[in-house]
Amino acid sequence: MKSTCETLEGNKVKLRVEIDQSEFDRNIDAAFRKIAQEIRLPGFRPGKAPRRVLEARIGLDAARAQALQDAIPEYLSRAVREHDVDIIATPDVEMVAGEESGDITFDATCEVRPEITVPGYKGLRVELVAPTVADEEFEEVLQNERRRHGKLVDADRAVAMGDYVIVDLAGTRDGEPVVGLNTEDWTYEVGRGWVAPGFDDQLVGSKAGDEITFTATPNGTEQPADFVVKVQRVQEMQVGDLTDEWVSENIAEFDNVEAWTASLRERLESMRLNQMRSTLVDKVTDALASLVDVDAPQAMVDNDLQGRVQNTVAQFQRQGISLDQWLSATGQDTASFVEALKVQSEKAVKVDLALRAVAVAETIEADEVDIEAEFEAIAVRVNQKPAQVRKAYEQNDAVVDLAAQIRKGKALDWLLHNVEYVDAAGAALDRDTVLGHSDHDHGHHGHQHDDESAHDHDSEASS
Repeated sequence: MKSTCETLEGNKVKLRVEIDQSEFDRNIDAAFRKIAQEIRLPGFRPGKAPRRVLEARIGLDAARAQALQDAIPEYLSRAVREHDVDIIATPDVEMVAGEESGDITFDATCEVRPEITVPGYKGLRVELVAPTVADEEFEEVLQNERRRHGKLVDADRAVAMGDYVIVDLAGTRDGEPVVGLNTEDWTYEVGRGWVAPGFDDQLVGSKAGDEITFTATPNGTEQPADFVVKVQRVQEMQVGDLTDEWVSENIAEFDNVEAWTASLRERLESMRLNQMRSTLVDKVTDALASLVDVDAPQAMVDNDLQGRVQNTVAQFQRQGISLDQWLSATGQDTASFVEALKVQSEKAVKVDLALRAVAVAETIEADEVDIEAEFEAIAVRVNQKPAQVRKAYEQNDAVVDLAAQIRKGKALDWLLHNVEYVDAAGAALDRDTVLGHSDHDHGHHGHQHDDESAHDHDSEASS
C-alpha cells in the first residue's frame, strides 16, 4: 500500500491510497471466506466451500465488492496513522480506480482538528469565591445560628419584617383554588418572599384577627391570583444574649463564646474553600475558552453532543428516570434540553483545542511512563490487568488518543499552577491556598474538564 497526503483549505486534507492487486487479492480471499459463512451450498458445511466453488456460484464481482467494503476502512486507517492525520469526522471516500478490476486507488477527504494558538493564556486571571468570610457575612451567619436556638413568643402588636405569623391562606383564580395556595394555621416568616411579590408587604402592619385581601401574581406563575389572608397570631423570635452561659446551654461541645465563634468561622471558611475548589477547573477552562477566537468545528461539536446526550440519558436510566419524565418535571422540551447541552459541547471543543495549543506552546508531552500509569489507573477501574488494558487500546488504535488526553491533562495542570487567582474585588488569592497542595491532587488523572473520552476509553478497555 502507498499513500500520500495533500493539505486542503478549511482544515481538510486529502489522502490518496493505492493498493496493488496482489495485495488486494488477500482481501478478496477474506471476502470469499466471509461470504462462505453466509450462504449454504449443497455438500459443504457453512464456511467450508472452496473459493473456486464460490466464485463459480456468485462470481468474482460480488467478492470484490465485499472486499472493498471491508478493506477500505482498514487501508484508510493505516494511511491516517502513517501521516498522523487527526480526523474529527467520517472521511468522504471516493473511488478513483480498481472498483471492477486491477490496482485499487481511492481518495479520502478528511476534516481534521484545527491547530490553533491561544494568545494571552499565560496572563489569565481567574475570579474565584474568596475563602475568607467578611465580618458582615459572619455576623449574619452568627445571628442565624443564634435564632435557630431562639423561641417564638406572641407579640401584641402589628406585624413587622422578620416576625412570624400564623395565618389561614386562601388563593383563588376565577373562583377556583390555586394549587399550593390554600392552607390553615401556616407559620410563615415575614420577609422570606416565598409566596408572591408584595405578599410580605401586605402582611406588614396587620394585627392578629385582621383579614387581608389583595391580588398578586404567585411566584413561578404568570397569572394573578386573589388572596385572602387571615392573621391568627403574630410572633417574634426571642434570642438570648450571646454569653458563655448561653453557649454552654445551647451549643454542644462548646462552653464559651470565643471557642464557638472561632469554630463557626473555621467551618464557614472551610466550606467556602471547598466551594472555591469545586469550581476551580470550570473557572479556569471557562477563562481559557474565552481566549479561543475561532468557531468550534461543527463536526467536533456534533460528536461531543452525541456522547453528552447519550451519557445524560444513560444516567437518567440508571436512576430509574426516563428523559420524558425529567423534561416534564423541569418544564423543558427536547429542543431546549439539547440546546443546553450543545452550549457545553461548544465550550468543551474550544477547551480541547486550547489545551492542545498550550501543550504545544509549553512543550508538554505524554511519555511512556505517563501512558503506563494511565493504563494502571484504568485497569483498577475496570478490574483488569494493565497488560489487558494496553492490548485493548492498541487493538482499538486508541493509544494516540489516550496520549492526547494525558497531554491535555498535563496542560490543564500547568494552567492551574500558573494562572493568577483573584477574588471578586480583584485582590490576589494565594495559589497554594487555592490548590491546596497538601491535600488536593491536581495531577492529570483528576481532570477530564468537559471531555467524556475517559469513559469511552474505559469501555474500550473492558470490551
